[in-house]
Amino acid sequence: MSPLLVLTVIVIYFAVLFLISRITSRKVNVDTYFTGNRQSPWFVVAFGMIGASLSGITFISVPGEVGNTHLYYFQLVLGYLVGYFVIATVLLPLYYRLKLVSIYSYLETRFGNVSHKTGSLFFLLSQSIGASLRLFVVAGVLHLALFQYYHIPFMLTVCLTVLLIWAYTYKAGIKTIVWTDTFQTFMMLLSVGLSIFIVTRDMNLSFGEMTKTVIHSEYSTIFNWDWKFEKNFYKQFVTGIVVAIAMNGLDQNEMQKSLTCKSLKEAQKNIYLYSIILVVTNLIFLSLGVLLYTYVQMTGMVLPVDQAGNILNTDNLFPDLALNQLGTTAGIVFMLGIASAAFSSADSALTSLTTAFYTDFLHLDHKTDAEKLRIRMRINIAFALILITIIMIFRAVNNDSVINTVYTIAGYTYGPLLGLYAFGLFTRHKIRDKWVPLVVLLSPVLAWLLNLLLIKCFGFYLGYTLLLFNGLITFAGLTLIRTKGQESFSVNP
Repeated sequence: MSPLLVLTVIVIYFAVLFLISRITSRKVNVDTYFTGNRQSPWFVVAFGMIGASLSGITFISVPGEVGNTHLYYFQLVLGYLVGYFVIATVLLPLYYRLKLVSIYSYLETRFGNVSHKTGSLFFLLSQSIGASLRLFVVAGVLHLALFQYYHIPFMLTVCLTVLLIWAYTYKAGIKTIVWTDTFQTFMMLLSVGLSIFIVTRDMNLSFGEMTKTVIHSEYSTIFNWDWKFEKNFYKQFVTGIVVAIAMNGLDQNEMQKSLTCKSLKEAQKNIYLYSIILVVTNLIFLSLGVLLYTYVQMTGMVLPVDQAGNILNTDNLFPDLALNQLGTTAGIVFMLGIASAAFSSADSALTSLTTAFYTDFLHLDHKTDAEKLRIRMRINIAFALILITIIMIFRAVNNDSVINTVYTIAGYTYGPLLGLYAFGLFTRHKIRDKWVPLVVLLSPVLAWLLNLLLIKCFGFYLGYTLLLFNGLITFAGLTLIRTKGQESFSVNP
C-alpha cells in the first residue's frame, strides 16, 4: 500500500475529527471539559462507547488471538452482560445521587481522604498503562504503513500520534469525545464489515458459504470446560462480569461519558443498549478472525509457531494481510478501522486521566477560571508525555499479544478498586483509612503468589480470574482493618 495513500487517508480522517472538535468547542466553560455540561444524548453516548471500549487492541488482537484460543474470548464477553446490568442498577444510581465528577470521590465519602487518593492513584496507574498499550498498537501500524518509509524513528511516530489526540481534545474534553467517538465507532464498524466482505470475496464465498465456513471452522469453538485451562468457561464468564464492573463501572474513562447524560434514567438506557451492541460487535470481530485464518490456510501461507505449536505474533496477522495481501482497498479500510478503534479509546483516556488528577488531587475553588484552565492544560500535557514514555518502555519489553497483556495488568491494578468498592457497597463498616494503601499494595502481591502456587501445585491457571481473586484479597484485607463504627446507610444505593 502506497505511503502517500496512507498519508492521504490519515489527513482526511483527522480533518473530520478537527471539524467535530471545532463545532463542539463553541461556548465552552470550565465544567464542559469534565462533564460536557451533562447534555449528551444517551443513544449517542451508547454508540460512541463501543469504539472507546473495543479500541485498537480489539481490532487487531481479538481476530489474531483466534488462531491460538479459538472463540474462547466470547465466553468473557457473555459475562459482560451481567456486569453491565450491575453497573446500571448499582453503580450509576450511586454516582448520580452523589453528583460525582470523579467517581473516586465516593471513596472519600465512604472511607476517607486516604482511600479516595489511593483509589484514584490506582486508576491513574491502570489507565496510563492501558491507554499506552492501545496507543502502542496504532502507533505500530502507522509506523509500519507510513512513517518507516520516510525513515522516521518510532518514537517520533508515537509523539505525533499523541499530539494529534491532544490537539482535538484539549479544549472541550469529554464534550468533544462523545461526538468524535460516535464518528469513530461508525468508521470502525464499517471497516470490520468491509474487511469481512473483502476476505469473503477473495475466497470466492457467498454470504451463506461464509456463514457456514465460520460456523464449521476448527477455530469456532466457543466453550471450554476443562477446569484447569485458563480460558475455561466458568473462569471466563465470571471474569467477564468482574471485568465489566471493574474496568468499566469503576473506570473514570468509561463512566465519565455516562455521567454526561441528562439524567440517571438516560444513563441507564445508555448502558443497556451499549452492552447489547458490544456483545454483537465482539462476535463479529471473532468471526473476522476465523475468516482470516481460513484465508491463510487456503492460500498456503505459513505462520511462525513456538515449540508448543502456538502461533507467534498474532497481533501482526490482520495488519499484514490487510496492508500486504488483500489489496489497496483492504489497506485503506484497515487504516480507517485501526485509527478509529485506537483513537476513540485513547482520546477519552487522556481526558479521564486529566479529570481524575485535577478533581481528586487538586483543590482549586479559590482559583479564577483562567488559572484553572492553565493548570488543567499543564496536567493534560504531562499525561501526554507519560503515555509516550510508557509506550516506548512497552515496545522494548513486550513479547505477548497486547490484549493478554492488558487483561493481565488489569487483574493487578483494578483488583484493589474492585475490593474497595465492594466493601463500601456491601458492608457498613468503617475502616482505618490510613492503612488502606498497605492493603491495596499487598493484595496484588498476594494474588500473584496465589497464582504461582496454584500453577505449581495443581496446574490450575487463574487466567483473567486473577482480577476477581485480587479483589477478594483486598476485601479481606479491608475487613481486617475495619473499626467498630458503622457508616450511615445513606451513602449506599
